[in-house]
Amino acid sequence: MGHLARGSESGVKLKDVAKAAGVSQGTASNVFSKPEVVREEVREHVMAVAKQLGYAGPSVTGRLLRQGKVNAVGVAAIEPISYFFEDLWARQLMSQISEICDARGAGVALVSALNDERLAWNIQSALVDGFILLCVEGGERLVEITRQRQIPYVALAIGAEDSTIPAIGVDNVGGARMAAEHMLGLGHRKLAILATELTDDHHGLVGVEDVKSATYTTTRDRALGYWQALEAAGIDPRSVPIYETRENESSTHDVMAEMFAVAEPPTAILAMSDKIAMHAVDWLFRNGRTVPGDVSMVGFDGVPEAAVATPKLTTIEQPMKEIARRAVDAALGGTQVSGRQVLPARLAVRESTAPPRS
Repeated sequence: MGHLARGSESGVKLKDVAKAAGVSQGTASNVFSKPEVVREEVREHVMAVAKQLGYAGPSVTGRLLRQGKVNAVGVAAIEPISYFFEDLWARQLMSQISEICDARGAGVALVSALNDERLAWNIQSALVDGFILLCVEGGERLVEITRQRQIPYVALAIGAEDSTIPAIGVDNVGGARMAAEHMLGLGHRKLAILATELTDDHHGLVGVEDVKSATYTTTRDRALGYWQALEAAGIDPRSVPIYETRENESSTHDVMAEMFAVAEPPTAILAMSDKIAMHAVDWLFRNGRTVPGDVSMVGFDGVPEAAVATPKLTTIEQPMKEIARRAVDAALGGTQVSGRQVLPARLAVRESTAPPRS
């Protein structure tokens, strides 16, 4: 027992177990990786020796790294970890990614940091086969850091026009155009737009030129889609007010109060996200207005919460399952994304839109 006791200290390797047990290193390795090929009495003897030495088994991480695959996807964003669970779009995407990874027996690692130095470390050290980058903010920096890792990656919701970035996105222009066409088709002519962020730290009424120069391309593209439909219907886009929100309750309620303080408020609202739309509906109800009786509302994204809201929200649905499927496949080393793939959105008509009251 004296010899075994010396091996109980830390740093014990497989070769130490083999030597102490009087078997070859190959046999000892099979005990842990292919136990069915080792005789039961030998297997039990080696396991007993390993336990006395304090050897817990070969490093799964090390073995996977030597094989060049860890069967895990990294999902990264320049946001706090809470973003993956609190943001409706990110939460829906994570749900789809998780479902696909579960079916493939793959793991998911969340990688997040607001600080560049910490983000670079997190990207470089994450034990994953590839990355899915949520590029809603700081997308180009996130791509730049990830490229240095030299493993597969795909960017989602990135605004950069760089054709060398493998990216998957939704047709924001076409989707927004469908939303506006739906409202116009119902007979609405007094419309207003609730916008996602244009720049940082502002909310309230903005002009067309402000939107055209917005930092965030999603906001610009969705506005462009609305304007295309308005122009086709003979309505000057400059006559339709645009209110920037921070996509939270307080800013949305602030701009709704501003929107309905005018003599002739809108009968239809085009919201650039379901989250904004649901906050706006809440304000309308609190202030004695009905949806869609007094005001029709259409959102964008197709988050699950929209389908169970009161009223159920008409929205533009992103093909989240297909986006997640392609992204996971690319991150795990499967079919790689070349350039930018733009997937069509779909109009889901529910209870929050109706013709205006005569």
